[in-house]
Amino acid sequence: MWKPISATIPIRFGWVSGHSAIVFLLAWLWSQPLCAEVTAHILLQDSPLAGFQYHAGRAVWSQMRVGDALALVREPDNSHDARAVRVEWQGHMIGYVPRRENADVARLLDRGQKLAARIVRLSDVRDPWSRVRFEILIPMQPGEQREP
Repeated sequence: MWKPISATIPIRFGWVSGHSAIVFLLAWLWSQPLCAEVTAHILLQDSPLAGFQYHAGRAVWSQMRVGDALALVREPDNSHDARAVRVEWQGHMIGYVPRRENADVARLLDRGQKLAARIVRLSDVRDPWSRVRFEILIPMQPGEQREP
């Protein structure tokens, strides 16, 4: 035999009890998503940061953390490399995508592709090419399919 459940559930503006609580609980449960939203990325590349020793990297080193977001800024008028992609941490220029690895990144940015980048390793070593390692990702929208 089914017995009614009497409960008291705290809510923001007071208390609801008895059958009202069950109705409130069911309404709340119904409004919740059945699964978490999944954010997917395609890993485009994992690279060392080029030019760390020449830019603001040393000044902000102590504040940088693994997982921090990086901005990728295209520099098509760069006199040293027409495919140059500047790497920024919180508005500070810290280096570049290495020249030998920047062709695809530059092409995608030129076509308007959104790219994400983040720090994956920080090493307190003398070699500036080994100090910061970062990855570049292509964000995927749920249900989005890419052409090969």
